Amino acid sequence: MGPPGAGKGTQSARLVAKYGVPQLSTGDMLRAAVKAGAPIGRQAKAIMDRGDLVPDDVVVGAIGQRLEAPDAANGFILDGFPRTVAQAHSLDALLKEKGLRLDAVIELVVDERALLARMEMRVNETIAGGGVVRADDNPLSFKSRLEAYRAQTAPVSAYYAGKGELKQVDGMAPVDAVSAAIEAALADR
Repeated sequence: MGPPGAGKGTQSARLVAKYGVPQLSTGDMLRAAVKAGAPIGRQAKAIMDRGDLVPDDVVVGAIGQRLEAPDAANGFILDGFPRTVAQAHSLDALLKEKGLRLDAVIELVVDERALLARMEMRVNETIAGGGVVRADDNPLSFKSRLEAYRAQTAPVSAYYAGKGELKQVDGMAPVDAVSAAIEAALADR
């Protein structure tokens, strides 16, 4: 967990490489279900075609299906979920139904003022490397994403802290130090 630009993608990729478990992105799962013509995909496509947000029950259904895949048998990393406390409750119910539990909820704690500079640096590095810049990687969109995070997703950390499951890591440290802190948090479970 963490606000946009906190380094979740970078750290998730490192965990995937180290543990050989998949990173489960709800957006990727929904797109794959649509492409495969799966029932959840057909339901999600109809909703997305109307321009509406996919409701929690459909997203949770997609996660539930994805957890059945062989590559998730030894674990997984959730990316982009849960984004709200209601989704966290739905995730709890799904995991209980499947006889699973979260090993850790890790929050990358960052200085929000420094995030804009970090985002601008990421854009410049992407351009310098010949990559394509995300449409939402600009100061105005970033501020809007940060506000949405504060309003919707930040309360999820309080939810997991209340359950004693939250581990906080200094996301402003150098990348290798953040990775080491995450490893320590995982070892302390």
